[in-house]
Amino acid sequence: MRNSESFMRMRTLQVIVLLIFALIVGRLAYIQLFDSRYDDLARANVLRHVVQYPPRGEVFDRNGEYLVQSRECYDLMVISSEIGKQGFDTARMCDVLGLSRARLECELANARMRPRAPRLIMNYISKEDKLRFDECNFRGFYTVYRTVRRYPREVGGNLLGYVSEVNPDYLKRNPEYKTGDYVGMNGVESAYEPQLRGRKGVRIQKIDTHGAIKGSYMNGRYDSVPEPGRYLVSTIDARLQLLGEELMRGKVGAAVAIEPSTGEILMMVSSPTYDPDQLVGRQRGNNYMKMLYNKRKPLFNRAVKAKYPPGSTFKLVQGLIGLQEGVLRPSDLHSCHMGYQAGRLKMACHAHASPLDLRFAVATSCNAYFCYVFRDILDNPKYGSVKEGYDVWKQYVESFGFGRKLGSDFLDEGNGYVPDRAYYDRQYRGSWNSLTVLSLSIGQDALGCTPLQLANLACIVANRGYYYIPHIVKKIEGQDSLDARFYERHYTMVEPKHFEPIVEGMWRGVNVGGTSTRARLEGLDVCGKTGTAENPRGRDHSTFLSFAPKDNPKIAISVYVENGGFGASAALPIASLLEEYYLTDTIRRPELLQYIKDMNIYYPAYDK
Repeated sequence: MRNSESFMRMRTLQVIVLLIFALIVGRLAYIQLFDSRYDDLARANVLRHVVQYPPRGEVFDRNGEYLVQSRECYDLMVISSEIGKQGFDTARMCDVLGLSRARLECELANARMRPRAPRLIMNYISKEDKLRFDECNFRGFYTVYRTVRRYPREVGGNLLGYVSEVNPDYLKRNPEYKTGDYVGMNGVESAYEPQLRGRKGVRIQKIDTHGAIKGSYMNGRYDSVPEPGRYLVSTIDARLQLLGEELMRGKVGAAVAIEPSTGEILMMVSSPTYDPDQLVGRQRGNNYMKMLYNKRKPLFNRAVKAKYPPGSTFKLVQGLIGLQEGVLRPSDLHSCHMGYQAGRLKMACHAHASPLDLRFAVATSCNAYFCYVFRDILDNPKYGSVKEGYDVWKQYVESFGFGRKLGSDFLDEGNGYVPDRAYYDRQYRGSWNSLTVLSLSIGQDALGCTPLQLANLACIVANRGYYYIPHIVKKIEGQDSLDARFYERHYTMVEPKHFEPIVEGMWRGVNVGGTSTRARLEGLDVCGKTGTAENPRGRDHSTFLSFAPKDNPKIAISVYVENGGFGASAALPIASLLEEYYLTDTIRRPELLQYIKDMNIYYPAYDK
């Protein structure tokens, strides 16, 4: 009996041993025949995959001048397992590269966590430092060629944007990028990232046991060549942009100039701005934080994102809607006795002749005249109520590009704001009329417009009723044309015939007598409209909208200066100087130029 039990135990043990042996043999066979991981690890011991970064596409202005270039630089990489037990001369490496010992030790500690994976130690290494580094022959370290951005004109920080390393949040949203990649941030760099970035390549190198490069694997059969990014020709005039930034220096606001016949943006200034070169290289992080906490917000592109009340420039829209709706004729006269009054409500105005017609009202920027027009639009008997009249008015306003994105090639373009009837229902518990919202007649109340939208309004009037979507790029290398939307005319709800008296009023305001006479340029038939927007935080905002010449206009412009006072005080001289420079290639009013440069504006909202 005992022999039988012993025999069974021995047989069971043999079976268990055989099963374990079979499992081990099966596992070894699987690893040898099917599992490629260990083969990959073995190859990794002798092969190094080096990413080949493409040069980023360059950006030119409309006349062929460089706005953005790429220059040579290098990344320092390490593979921790290849350094060797004896280590290396850390003091010498730090001296050669100007690298702090603390940072080097920190990066090496991170590299040891994945000893066979390449780890970035330092970027933005110059060609000269790279040559010095190569002479030292540090085992386990190697450099990777790439390019870094350079902005030779030192203009257009918010316009051009900048390039930065991708962060973890960006990687989550964009899985096609990898750690160590650079990506365009803001402006042109961001909007045209797919065209500018190019495509990465790879070079596979054979490495011996000491980490020395022994040549290309399989004679480069599996290497891939990087594809350079495509160059862009922008619509910007670099000289005009430079002058615009000079004139807006020390001020808060924006200036946008557009070619009406194409929608091409000639200049886009957001002030204060920054030199994009400050966000390139090893000091990028420090400079970025300084700008981020600057109270005047230089990183905020006011030209496409700010919501400003348009002030009296919006009277042009009111007049055009009134003409189209049939509640206004160019010859209609309205009285102005230093303002408009209805019961206890008073809308003040400045001194000028009275009564006056539409053309004179535009030229002199009469508040009372456009109060009458606005109320006639909303109180039109053909609509069942003021609220229905307001809905129609809002549709007209939106057809001029307000209250929505224009569809430009700026990814962060703002909507502005045109309040709907629900907004006023909430504000006044459903009880309101045309007098309640009367300040809309002169571009105040809750109305908010971007400087880009105001410049587009100048284009609409210049073109007598239509516009092309404003855009910043004129040509992309390898493409015959841009997106089709940039070639399409967008019409307002106002017929072209109604624009003539408005244009005539703007021309008279500059060339005959009105609020814009300071913008007169001999022989150029400038048309303009001043605006003064109320500001609850200090002095009023100054704005000016203009185009020139009157017929076949070459430039339309809007300038907005926060706390600048009257429209003719700050915004008008800046716009006029820019128009003069663009149309004549010179400035013949040095005293006006100096006046603007010397202008000192107090900003209580930013400087307290």
